[in-house]
Amino acid sequence: MTVYRFPAASAGCVVPGCLCRDRVRSYPSDLTDEQWRVLRPEAEAVMAELRRGPGGAPMRHDLRAVLDAIGYVTRYGIEWRAMPVDFPPWPAVYAFFERWSARGMPQRLVDRLRGRIRVAAGRKETPTAAVIDAQSVKAAETVGPATCGYDGGKKIKGQKRHIAVDTLGLLICVIVTAASVQDRDGAAPLLARLTEKFSTISLVWADGGYAGRLVTWTKKVLACTVEIVKRSDDMKGFVVLPRRWVVERSFAWLMRHRRLVRCYERKPEHHEAMVLWAAAHQMTRRLARDLAGLPAHGRWSDPPPLPAPTSPDRRDKVLELMAAQPWRAWKGTELAAILGIHNVNSFRVQLSQWSHQGHINKIGPALYGPALKHL
Repeated sequence: MTVYRFPAASAGCVVPGCLCRDRVRSYPSDLTDEQWRVLRPEAEAVMAELRRGPGGAPMRHDLRAVLDAIGYVTRYGIEWRAMPVDFPPWPAVYAFFERWSARGMPQRLVDRLRGRIRVAAGRKETPTAAVIDAQSVKAAETVGPATCGYDGGKKIKGQKRHIAVDTLGLLICVIVTAASVQDRDGAAPLLARLTEKFSTISLVWADGGYAGRLVTWTKKVLACTVEIVKRSDDMKGFVVLPRRWVVERSFAWLMRHRRLVRCYERKPEHHEAMVLWAAAHQMTRRLARDLAGLPAHGRWSDPPPLPAPTSPDRRDKVLELMAAQPWRAWKGTELAAILGIHNVNSFRVQLSQWSHQGHINKIGPALYGPALKHL
């Protein structure tokens, strides 16, 4: 595992006895150096915007350590009190989270990161169209009954997230309501906030649940067009619909963060902040990947293409393929298809012979390269 340490010049914690000064960056949720180079100027610029006047006490804990701690809670869904000891104390991290949420720091951070991604993709910094949708999630016992409801359609007792994304799937804004609130009723304040943030947005795509009076109200009051993307009657099973799949993919990105799988926040504004922090970390990883020139692989994407085997010997070709992807559990049919072997049964006999001879490793039906011998 790659370990990232704080450079001596950036160890900004001045609290005596705090372990975040010399902490080892070993969690997968920690910001890498490339991601920190992307996020640091944006975070410092937002904090400068929120700072009231030239006075005020400086931040005693290291900014990067606090952001890592919030990312750890968002990614793994732990309680604030269960935060590892190498982060700043959890009351301090929660105080920063609460203060920043109240002053809109996560939203400002998402806006700046989204603008950079859009410009890098050849788009205008401000979006002109958006896609909206809602998602109901179950609530924990910490959520009070005043902010919790029952979604009869999804049969979920909890809260509902109403989000708006641009055509790239990047989050614009989010509103959290009780799950009992209908989609069109929750979309009204969402669209009002959306058009208030960006007067350039003139078109919004939505599904059939938003049809009716919302379309008329949006056109009359907000001067914005809501276009309903309907599913035809002859469609069966899973079908990718134009525009609607963009926001569904955004929900999938957000649900990679375990804190968002279930609602634990007592206040809806804290729930909204968690969604924004998850989006900010996702955008930071995307910008760092693009700046480093890495391919656009997701965590569950297909692996890179295999190189063409150069050896004339069949066994050496198999070993070359296994060496290219040593983590992969191969099947005999997969190797036969890549090598163009039609008689699969005889090829399986060869694989068994090579396994007995020690050239490859066979664990049940799975085949591995010789690099697995040390296990």
